[in-house]
Amino acid sequence: MNITNKTVATIHFTVCSEDGTQIDSSKEREPMVFLQGSHYLIQGLENELEGKAVGDKFVIDIPPEQAYGERHDELVQTVPKSMFEDMEVNPGMTFRATTDDGEQSVMIVDVTEDEVIVDGNHPLSGLTLNFDVEVLEVRAATESELEHGHPHSEDGCGHTH
Repeated sequence: MNITNKTVATIHFTVCSEDGTQIDSSKEREPMVFLQGSHYLIQGLENELEGKAVGDKFVIDIPPEQAYGERHDELVQTVPKSMFEDMEVNPGMTFRATTDDGEQSVMIVDVTEDEVIVDGNHPLSGLTLNFDVEVLEVRAATESELEHGHPHSEDGCGHTH
């Protein structure tokens, strides 16, 4: 069976930046299981997996526009530290911020005595990502998985809908 829309696939992957720095890997833990067509994966990887079968292995570079998008300088802002009330904030912390466009995740980039620099870009935006992938299993999705929009384990989906 090939990976197509409405199939559940199990893969092992390693993803690195262009300079070879490993960002994530499933090789030393459980493989990733996903419902093809659910947009759980970045678009470039989902596109490349279409039509693949058990045993297929491939390496692909995925540009930012097919991954986490380009970086946008206007999403980096300096805000008064008082906005965080009496919380201790440090670089690397993430928060949900209310913006004119709705809720958005932001990361603390820098903290001074009076100001905090926040970045609303995804941490991997602007990066070309290199994926090394092996397809381990492909099966038809169940009606319940299609209805819920994600794969289930033998024990169900682990939450209530």
